[in-house]
Amino acid sequence: MIAEFDKNGNLPPGVHFCEWDEFKDRFGTNSKRRRMIDGLELAMTQLKAAGCRTIYIDGSFVTSKEKPGDFDACWEDNGVDIDYLKSIAPTLYNFALRRAEQKNKYKGEIFPSNYPANDSGTAYIDFFQFDTRTNTRKGILAIDLPRWKP
Repeated sequence: MIAEFDKNGNLPPGVHFCEWDEFKDRFGTNSKRRRMIDGLELAMTQLKAAGCRTIYIDGSFVTSKEKPGDFDACWEDNGVDIDYLKSIAPTLYNFALRRAEQKNKYKGEIFPSNYPANDSGTAYIDFFQFDTRTNTRKGILAIDLPRWKP
């Protein structure tokens, strides 16, 4: 079960694995959120096809915010056939130049989890677990892609 939000509207610190149906029920509360879930599902389908095992979801999408602007996600690249991913979903790998394309196609931004998120080299998987507004740790959600069924 997905944990309740804290006083800042965030999940408690840590990586919280959840089932896809639970994710959709908890966060697909309006038409804007459901469109983002559809985009995320497309990205997950392509990542899974390339061998990705885990996707981590962050951003205002996994907070109490009613109408988030988008979602942020990162994916575990260990075991991913990068050449195949580039051939089936180039916007998922060439994110530096195609962030706008990602938002258009998937309704969010998606990065490899170990890629540096800032100038100090913090990996996305760690960067996503920190709320810069409140200067506190926060939680993110994870989906186990081998077990995931759209």
